Amino acid sequence: MRRNNILLAAAILLAGAVHAQTPAMKKVAESITVGQTDLEQLYRHLHEHPELSLQEEKTSARMARELKQAGFSVMENIGGYGLAGVLKNGDGPVVLIRTDMDALPLEEKTGLPYASKARGVNAAGQEVGIMHACGHDLHMSVFIGTARALVHARKYWKGTLVMVAQPAEEVGFGAEKMFSAGLYEKIPYPDVALALHNHATLPAGSIGYNPGNFMASVDMMNITVRGQGGHGAAPHETIDPIVLSAQMILAFQTIVSREINPLEPAVITVGSIHGGTVHNIISDEVKLQLTLRSYSPAVRKQIIGSIENKAKHLALQAGLPETKLPEITINEPRVPATINDKDLTLKLVSVFQTTFGKDRVSEVPSAMVGEDFSWFALQQKKVPLCMFWLGTAGAEAIKTAQQTNTPMPSLHAATFAPTINPALRTGITAMSAAALSLLH
Repeated sequence: MRRNNILLAAAILLAGAVHAQTPAMKKVAESITVGQTDLEQLYRHLHEHPELSLQEEKTSARMARELKQAGFSVMENIGGYGLAGVLKNGDGPVVLIRTDMDALPLEEKTGLPYASKARGVNAAGQEVGIMHACGHDLHMSVFIGTARALVHARKYWKGTLVMVAQPAEEVGFGAEKMFSAGLYEKIPYPDVALALHNHATLPAGSIGYNPGNFMASVDMMNITVRGQGGHGAAPHETIDPIVLSAQMILAFQTIVSREINPLEPAVITVGSIHGGTVHNIISDEVKLQLTLRSYSPAVRKQIIGSIENKAKHLALQAGLPETKLPEITINEPRVPATINDKDLTLKLVSVFQTTFGKDRVSEVPSAMVGEDFSWFALQQKKVPLCMFWLGTAGAEAIKTAQQTNTPMPSLHAATFAPTINPALRTGITAMSAAALSLLH
């Protein structure tokens, strides 16, 4: 598999950016070529100046300025630092293209000359490093490049183009905040919504797709496990919440393996456990933090119900009264599953194959990571969605991983560094081709 990726990456570099060009796509290619240096500079600027979720003030201002310069009418401060640019070009469909803007609380360790040295304060009041470790800087650069390219090719399409830059994707709040602020009442209601996402191990210059389940729903669950504290030397006089928490954690592991249909994707991860203060005191409570992932609403409901049931009965079995049963809460807003519209996705797959050649377009399995792009579909009138993967792995990185038998840096890693070319050009070409196939 890795050897195939190396050969594919090398073939991409030799083959050039596009396989076939219509007059409209020639205009797109012309726009990319003319703006290549400027777009690379934009990418580096965004990479060097990341901002945390809900703090994207300067990033949002830069996106607004770029869209205005391209000829869009821009509405700012939609649900925080969200914004939307609208370009009407006659009668026709409304196509929405979305990017995310926020970065992660992570100190960069790529060693790049334009590596981020930014520092900031997170929601917990802690000073942290900041890095675009999920590639939102590349998303935004593709977004602006696509806006410019479609303006340059506007004689070949009719309709309305809506460009939405969303804050706070990483914490799952951004899209919900924009819709709470009335996003779809402020812009022309879209007929379709499109987005792309970096893929850390697909060769740069390639496209990945899935015509159904793309990214999972995400729930962040908090459990407070109560007990009856006391002296560590007299455990028989206590009800130890640390031991009780351990029993719960082990019990939760059988939910997916023994209660969920094996054909249904699901994940339960206990990511944090905090309890106790010193060696010889049995504490009164322990706090657990879990992430739950699924695609099916029925599976999500089953997981939550089973966790609640196990937590309750293990607490009762330990001797706790009803008044001291575990307290379980789920953070809001939750992130629904991102499920691609099958017909729309397969239509765009055909466009991508015509544009790049079939060897550069591949189906990718569903992922259990989450993305709040799902909110763009879940409105009064359901909007068909398509999110696709943009490969960013360079041939040398793939080769090194194969030779050393080590994994490549993943998204959210301090060493993640996308290969800008041909990824940037491929992303703009793919998103422009997708939009042009829908605007007529």
